[in-house]
Amino acid sequence: MSSKPRSNTSEIARYAGLGAQIFASLGIAVFIGYKADGWLHTSLPLLVWALPLAVLIVMIYKLVKDTSKRKNTNAN
Repeated sequence: MSSKPRSNTSEIARYAGLGAQIFASLGIAVFIGYKADGWLHTSLPLLVWALPLAVLIVMIYKLVKDTSKRKNTNAN
């Protein structure tokens, strides 16, 4: 089966959406970490660093998983 090639604008929109999703997720994680550190009265801002790092790891895993799956379906 032949699939229709994607246009450049749809690729740009997809990556722009992914960038916005990463930016928003990291911003929310920093905000939640800041509030949680304030609520727990920690002297070291541990959650401000840990939550965005966890979000970044999950987003990279999702990106690798999605792109490798797409690459394998195109090869068949």
